[in-house]
Amino acid sequence: MPFEATPDAIARAKNIKILLFDVDGVLTDGSIWVFPKPAGTEETVHSEGIAALQGKGGFGIHSTTFVEAKGFSAHDGLGISLARIAGLTCGMITKRVSDSVALRARDLRLEYLYMGQAHKMNAVREIMEKTGATLDQICFVGDDVVDLPVLRVCGLAIGVANARQIVKDTVHWITPHSGGQGAGRDAIEFILEAQGTLAHAIEEYCDEKSAIAAASDIGNGSN
Repeated sequence: MPFEATPDAIARAKNIKILLFDVDGVLTDGSIWVFPKPAGTEETVHSEGIAALQGKGGFGIHSTTFVEAKGFSAHDGLGISLARIAGLTCGMITKRVSDSVALRARDLRLEYLYMGQAHKMNAVREIMEKTGATLDQICFVGDDVVDLPVLRVCGLAIGVANARQIVKDTVHWITPHSGGQGAGRDAIEFILEAQGTLAHAIEEYCDEKSAIAAASDIGNGSN
C-alpha cells in the first residue's frame, strides 16, 4: 500500500482514541546498543520486576555491569505531545524489557507502558478493559511479525516504512518515514489530520510554550 491514504484508512483514523506503538523498529531504528555501566550505579527495575516480565516471554539486557540503550526521535516525542493535546491516549507495547524504554515513557508521560509482552494482544485487551475502548478505536503501529496479531484486528493498523513486507501487506497505511526517523510523528499527524484536530493541537502547543516563556521572562524581570 502506498503512503497515500485510502478513504478506508481515513475513515478508520477518525474513530481512533488510543494510539499504541511497538518500540524497536518503530520508535527506534531497531538498533540496540550495549554499554558498560558507570561504576557505582545501581540497576533500575520496572515496577513489575524483571523476572515477572521475562516470564511473559519478554527479554532484554539487565545486568550489574552493562546497560541497554536505544535512540528515540525528538520528532516523535513532540508528536505525542500534540496527540495528548488533541485528546488521544498513547502507549508503548514491546517484547523487550529495557530501562531506557521505561525512562522514555516516563519522559513522554505515556499513559500505558507494557514491556516484556511476547503476546501483545494481552496488553491490548487489558487496555480495553481499563478504558472501555473497542478495537475500532485503537490504532497500533508496528514493523514485524510479533505485531501481526494486533495489526490484524485493530481499528487502524499502521506499518512503518522499514516494516517487513508481511506487515506492509497487512496494514491500512504505511508511514513515509522509517522507525526512529519520525514514523511515530507520521502516524500521529495522519490521525489528527483525519480528525481535523492537527492545526488546533499545533496552535495550542505553541500558545502553551509562549505562555511559559512569557512567565519566565516576567520572573526574571524581563520586559
